[in-house]
Amino acid sequence: MKTNLIAASDICTYHDVEYTFINSLGEAGLVQLKVVKKNAFIPETDLQKLEKMIRMHQELDINVEGIEAIIHLLDRVEQMQEEMRVLRNRVG
Repeated sequence: MKTNLIAASDICTYHDVEYTFINSLGEAGLVQLKVVKKNAFIPETDLQKLEKMIRMHQELDINVEGIEAIIHLLDRVEQMQEEMRVLRNRVG
């Protein structure tokens, strides 16, 4: 399965965000950055998650470390909800 890539520069322009912010998210492991011929790209599968993080940063003024903590907590809540769903199916 081939994943479409979106230029990080296009995302920066569209959302009016600095490349250093997206790069910091990549360094934190929150989004994948693929470098092709010295240009950074984001897989299309990460776009929705990236846009959510951009909104947290712009609208709520949350830094990368805060976003990392929030994403970790949201992932944990989602994991716990899935565990509860599995347990309910076993009981019911």
